[in-house]
Amino acid sequence: MKIQGWRARWLIGFGYYLLQVWARTLRFKVEDRADVVNKPITKNYIGCLWHNRLLVLPIILRWFTPNRRGAALISASRDGDYLTMGIHRFGFDVVRGSSSRMGATALLQLSQILAEGGDVVITPDGPRGPAYELGPGPIFLAQKTGAEVLPINLEYSSCWRLKNWDRFILPKPFSEVRVTFADPFPVASTSTAEEFEAERQRLQDRMMSLVERR
Repeated sequence: MKIQGWRARWLIGFGYYLLQVWARTLRFKVEDRADVVNKPITKNYIGCLWHNRLLVLPIILRWFTPNRRGAALISASRDGDYLTMGIHRFGFDVVRGSSSRMGATALLQLSQILAEGGDVVITPDGPRGPAYELGPGPIFLAQKTGAEVLPINLEYSSCWRLKNWDRFILPKPFSEVRVTFADPFPVASTSTAEEFEAERQRLQDRMMSLVERR
């Protein structure tokens, strides 16, 4: 059954408040290799996080990097519609598209946000996977704008896993969340498909090196 109209808005609103209560039971341990937590903004980034670790990222960004602003890339699907409503409640903008099929309009919007000093956040294996396979979008965007990619990872001491394509992670109440803002990743320019694929693989390997629980 499709949920629309006021029912959808009510469900998103309830989920927004539930997530905030849920997050306050968690213990956050942050490793800030990029020097972005509560620090003056010296450069802006293309944040990349695997899709199955997405749930509490808006909370983390609002609590630990409140001076940074930006937008998230969200798929142009019905599920993306609901996620967009939720992201807006946290005060972030949204660009519609996907990491694997980043259209010209989405690429232009994301580039403009970076040019104006904002950050963008992408789940590079979303919205449908395969899990942990990085789409070409972050590489295209980094090469177009010159912005560095900021790999982000979340690990949970105790969690539930959904039975979906990426085994989406739900942290259990009162568990520890280990957040890593990794060293920024400069994307090299490429001139051939083979060089582009090598750069895509290099970023994917860097992001996977942070992952403990797959």
